[in-house]
Amino acid sequence: MLFHGLGGSAESAYIQEMMQHLKQTGYLCVLMHFRGCGSRTNDTLRSYHAGETEDARFFIDTLKQRFSQARVHAVGYSLGGNMLLKLVSTYSENSPLTSAIAVSTPLELETCTLHLNKGIARAYQFYLLKDLKKHLLQKADKLDLNTALGLSVKRIKNIKSIYEFDDIYTAPVHGFSDAHEYYTRNSSRQFLSGIKMPTLMIHAQDDPFMPSSVFPGEKELSKSIQFELYEHGGHVGFIEGSLLQPRFWLQKRIQSFIESV
Repeated sequence: MLFHGLGGSAESAYIQEMMQHLKQTGYLCVLMHFRGCGSRTNDTLRSYHAGETEDARFFIDTLKQRFSQARVHAVGYSLGGNMLLKLVSTYSENSPLTSAIAVSTPLELETCTLHLNKGIARAYQFYLLKDLKKHLLQKADKLDLNTALGLSVKRIKNIKSIYEFDDIYTAPVHGFSDAHEYYTRNSSRQFLSGIKMPTLMIHAQDDPFMPSSVFPGEKELSKSIQFELYEHGGHVGFIEGSLLQPRFWLQKRIQSFIESV
């Protein structure tokens, strides 16, 4: 099962590449859309966030009921990876999952979000923020966000960063006082020592979404975690070869880890 990143969906290239690869190698693959992502709109005030695990828990339990004999492996990308690592840290030896793989995870949410205001990362932030504001404006057409959260259409249009977006919408709508509390309570780095199932973490040193300071030290990792840090790979990229003949090796690495488990 796959969990996409912020603003992602079944249309995201990294999701389609993974699904195609798994299908060709004989795996049954399914993606969970976070609320409001994909083709179905979310008409409720609540949305999703980097630490919201209840929908994923329901999704996993439902699949285990339908496919009771299946071994279930979970792959989370970026925000989905943060959610997945937090979730699996709550499972004991009787976990419904056989393994977990987290790719390009923003392990310190506040550090990574602030990092998006720097250098080339600002281009990524512009792209992500444009989509976030679009969906929030659509929600404002159906719900009274001004009464519920003090958010007017003008205020939403003037949001300048993802940090600001999380501070005035994501945090309060999910019960957090502000972005700082939301980031602090849900950053997955603090949960790594409690993970008991086989888990692979894949990162790149040139990831524009995060500084190297967010990468955990060996003492922070449980014995069940295999942490792999590559020199190149960007954010959920990990492509080799040439521009005309690119090779997406991330899919093969994930498959080999699943088979080793």
